[in-house]
Amino acid sequence: MILLASAVEAELGFWQPRRGVETLAMGIGPVEAASALAAALARREYSLVVNVGLAGAFDGAARLGDGVVVIEDVMELDLETGAPISLPPGETIVAKATSDPELAEQLHVKGFALLRGVTVARVTSSEATAKRLAHDLDAQVESMEGFAALRAAQRAGVRAIELRGISNRCGERGLSDWSFTAGVAGLQRVLTALFELPALQRVRSQ
Repeated sequence: MILLASAVEAELGFWQPRRGVETLAMGIGPVEAASALAAALARREYSLVVNVGLAGAFDGAARLGDGVVVIEDVMELDLETGAPISLPPGETIVAKATSDPELAEQLHVKGFALLRGVTVARVTSSEATAKRLAHDLDAQVESMEGFAALRAAQRAGVRAIELRGISNRCGERGLSDWSFTAGVAGLQRVLTALFELPALQRVRSQ
């Protein structure tokens, strides 16, 4: 069984129900995403989680309406200065999660970009913040749920991949160009390609 996990139902408005696939609207933001997905994975066994949704792109990383694969997603879990948080001996902070490499590479072969994501609790709407995230975290796209969903699946021992449709550019001018329609169109293309992969057929049979 495959689980398609979006923030809101409208992001999967194009999806037609099919056997062996369930959908979940997790809610907006990292806390809602992690808690909703963790609860779903505790109730039922899934062979794959596909986190889907819209994303903003940092300058030059992707175009409006592109469908992309987020190969790794991070969160800022440190001091405001960028310095690491002091922890007791033996303790660590997990601030990065990755998509399934086999599925990601097969989508890359089909022409979809593999990009690095950052998960935020508020949308980047200034040029200064956009430049900082792109520089300090090497971020190429931004969402509000990606890391949370990938990490929840990772902790449950379930394969996962993050797919995004680009709806805007990150930064001050990007919000005025925000297009839900373009983002969903890009998401539909990359999700359709995922379900055409031979490797996914093996996952669905598990």
